[in-house]
Amino acid sequence: MRVTSTAERRRTRQIVLRHPTHPVAVGGDAPISVQSMTITKTADVDGTLAQIYALHAAGADIVRCTCNEVEAAEGLARIVPRSPVPIVADIHHQYRRALEALEAGVHGLRLNPGNIRRPDHIKAVAQECKDRGVPVRIGVNGGSLDPALYDKHGGVTPEAMVESAEHELAMFAEVGFEDVKISVKASSVPLMIDAYRLLSERTDHPLHLGVTEAGPPPAGLIKATAGMGALLAEGIGDTIRYSLTADPVEEARAGRVLLEALGLRERTNVDLIACPSCGRAEIDVIEVARQAAEAFGDREIPLQIAVMGCVVNGPGEARDADLGIAAGRRKGHLFIRGRNVAVVPEDEMVPTLVRYAERIMDEGIGAVVAASDTDRAEREAEADRRALLDEQGSDANASEQRVDLIRKLDAEPT
Repeated sequence: MRVTSTAERRRTRQIVLRHPTHPVAVGGDAPISVQSMTITKTADVDGTLAQIYALHAAGADIVRCTCNEVEAAEGLARIVPRSPVPIVADIHHQYRRALEALEAGVHGLRLNPGNIRRPDHIKAVAQECKDRGVPVRIGVNGGSLDPALYDKHGGVTPEAMVESAEHELAMFAEVGFEDVKISVKASSVPLMIDAYRLLSERTDHPLHLGVTEAGPPPAGLIKATAGMGALLAEGIGDTIRYSLTADPVEEARAGRVLLEALGLRERTNVDLIACPSCGRAEIDVIEVARQAAEAFGDREIPLQIAVMGCVVNGPGEARDADLGIAAGRRKGHLFIRGRNVAVVPEDEMVPTLVRYAERIMDEGIGAVVAASDTDRAEREAEADRRALLDEQGSDANASEQRVDLIRKLDAEPT
């Protein structure tokens, strides 16, 4: 299913990370890309490659690896030729690591203006990148702002972070290097949003979005989504990275889900929806949804799939889902686009969902519905609906009692 975003995306210039088989463009009319970073020691070649492949499978288009020592640069020389995605070397403090990473063949660099400040070092790296056609991210970080700018602006402010990026850009311009994207990350969501808004007014370079040091899920997910989602909805941003205290695979998955939710990337994996459970639920909805998410994993099945707690309301509430299942009287009632197509034992609900999703991908929705005994499925669903209504009544959630209380409160004299 293709979902189109209503946001008018800000136009930027484009850079390209030139992987030999999977080049990734950032900016311009390129799709917004998802990034993550390995947490292995880069010198551990096999361990780092295993994580890169896991990130790629979870939806990462670009992967960053630290290059903090010469052994890491040596590891990159062995990793880059075997990587399925472009590799960006993360450089801090020592500019020689950047030159070594370039020699290792990386597809991009990230430089932090807050801790590599000597103009001759910065320009040496920029010149080498220009000669090799390797783009750079100017990665301004509120937590490592240049002390001079901190003092000038009285702390970490949007103006200070943007000025840091502009100062670096000016040094790049001295050697004629413009193949650049920029980030101005902070752990404060309002500060990060204001900094990116200001930066987007000052430059047409592509922007890399992120909330730095967002922390562990769920709080970290919420903070990062709040910051990046607000900017993406305004049309600001060309590539994103969740910075979570968690397995980086969660970062890649979250990035993909965010872009799909905003209609900025086509869905590639299952969009699993589930009711929050209520008085009618015949199953542990949370547990069944968890099992379904685990069963589908990273399968490339771009369908919306619903797990609903009851057959009374489920198929109707989730009628727009491509495929769903609702519980009722120890059975699972399978439906496609709101139409009942099969009935299975309750303990077979999740395997049946996976099997039917695979059939839909192979045969198409129309063919699967046509091959189903829909009359029988709908008769059984209706029978179970009626039986549950007889057992539970028409107001299993006590909603009308709450409505009555509300009306009585409203009727009381003030």
